[in-house]
Amino acid sequence: MAALAPLPPLPAQFKSIQHHLRTAQEHDKRDPVVAYYCRLYAMQTGMKIDSKTPECRKFLSKLMDQLEALKKQLGDNEAVTQEIVGCAHLENYALKMFLYADNEDRAGRFHKNMIKSFYTASLLIDVITVFGELTDENVKHRKYARWKATYIHNCLKNGETPQAGPVGIEEDNDVEENEDVGATSLPTQPPQPSSSSTYDPSNLAPGSYSGIQIPPGAHAPANTPAEVPHSTGVTSNTVQPSPQTVPVIDPDLYTASQGDIRLTPEDFARAQKYCKYAGSALQYEDVGTAVQNLQKALRLLTTGRE
Repeated sequence: MAALAPLPPLPAQFKSIQHHLRTAQEHDKRDPVVAYYCRLYAMQTGMKIDSKTPECRKFLSKLMDQLEALKKQLGDNEAVTQEIVGCAHLENYALKMFLYADNEDRAGRFHKNMIKSFYTASLLIDVITVFGELTDENVKHRKYARWKATYIHNCLKNGETPQAGPVGIEEDNDVEENEDVGATSLPTQPPQPSSSSTYDPSNLAPGSYSGIQIPPGAHAPANTPAEVPHSTGVTSNTVQPSPQTVPVIDPDLYTASQGDIRLTPEDFARAQKYCKYAGSALQYEDVGTAVQNLQKALRLLTTGRE
């Protein structure tokens, strides 16, 4: 991936998108598709904030140049040319990042990489809004991830031991935009918050993340946690993927015939969506998720119902 022309200094009006732009830079080589959509989100958000003052217009113009250059480099990548593929790619990536951090949290392993994973997952859920309105689950995942990142960061900063696993969230306790929280190098994955009560991400149904089937307890792929720069002094351990358990295929799907079933255009669209989700899951070698989504597509096409 060719280097992009640098951006001018960030105008003060655009402070709210600075971490999304930093995430884009961190992913330029790691995952250019994620980098592209982070910049697209920053562009769309910046246009809403201020597109008229000279310094903002100049910044947005340069950001647009980066977007066009990235799109040209990505060529006919389906994750850029087809929104449904791009959305699935981003959701899967954010979820992997969240699950890694959540597993580390539950195990009581508190470190900068897991904090950054929680925080980056929340930023990527922001980015998913380029495809439309977030689901309630996405909103809860984002709130929990951002709150956990700030909570653990502040505990470590103050020499306190964080409480591992799901904890209650104060509805009035807004997550602070802490520079340090988003300043480390990249990690990976998201859970869910609830008002004033204990929120436990594991209480979600195995397949309740925007239609993507998620194997319970799944870990991030081996290449998920980002390499930590030597200057941070943080040691990053490679997370090995947990053994994949392939779901048992429903025997009825082998013999199901379409018969008099009449599928609507919406049915075809949903079946295509499940196939795209399966393809995205395979990019992370997540066999269980891929099989479950393909089963859903096959059941829909052969029975007319999910």
